[in-house]
Amino acid sequence: MDGVPESHSGWTFLTNHARVLAAIADDHSVRIRDIAAHCRLTERAVQKIIADLEQDGYLSHTREGRSNTYRIDPGKVLRHPAEAGLTVASLLSLLVQAEADRAPAPGGPSHATT
Repeated sequence: MDGVPESHSGWTFLTNHARVLAAIADDHSVRIRDIAAHCRLTERAVQKIIADLEQDGYLSHTREGRSNTYRIDPGKVLRHPAEAGLTVASLLSLLVQAEADRAPAPGGPSHATT
């Protein structure tokens, strides 16, 4: 997970929980250290977020040697009443599409335009 963005202050549209979940969706065997660097969080904060997501059934993991492989439950419904009926899969599909739009195409412009 290279291309780590500059640190940011102020409010943002996504929660740290959504960022961590998206990082795991991108790589199911990602290390906590790499999630922390990508999301600009401490490793301890990432561990706490992963514990939250596991406790509520959004995420599970299996230990493989010295690393973890994560599994996201795509059918799990989002927690907030304003998102009633929306699933993790629908959230991640928006985030994955947004990330794909941001990635520079080979030989193309460095950012997506609308």
